[in-house]
Amino acid sequence: MKKITDERLVLQNLKNIRIAYIIQTVGILGILGYDLVTKGLDGMRENPLWLVFLIATIISAYLSMSISADHESNKIHPQKNLTISLVVLILISIVVGFFVSLTDGFTIINGVIMGSILFICGLIPIVYIYNLRKKRQDDNEE
Repeated sequence: MKKITDERLVLQNLKNIRIAYIIQTVGILGILGYDLVTKGLDGMRENPLWLVFLIATIISAYLSMSISADHESNKIHPQKNLTISLVVLILISIVVGFFVSLTDGFTIINGVIMGSILFICGLIPIVYIYNLRKKRQDDNEE
């Protein structure tokens, strides 16, 4: 199979892939919505399509991050963005952990665990986008 070199055809191919992805996502959401209505939240999460939907959404978000990192201006140093993001993440994790520990039926340990999980889940994309920005900055300096 020959590689497509015409930019118009490449753009049209990307549009076709986007439309197929949208239709696929709407179908998955429809099936999960049906499971939510008929079987409840636990029944929906037991469906293997839930895992497919989560993985596809996460991959889409990470791919979008790489595009947005290339589209950003170079005004702010990546280290400064990393510091700001980490401070905000730490504050959000502490606040969520605090409010979880205040909720009836939960203890301070539950709040610490929830805050830690939130911090780890937030740290992964922050480090990923930092690496993308750092790589782009190093490429621009060369």
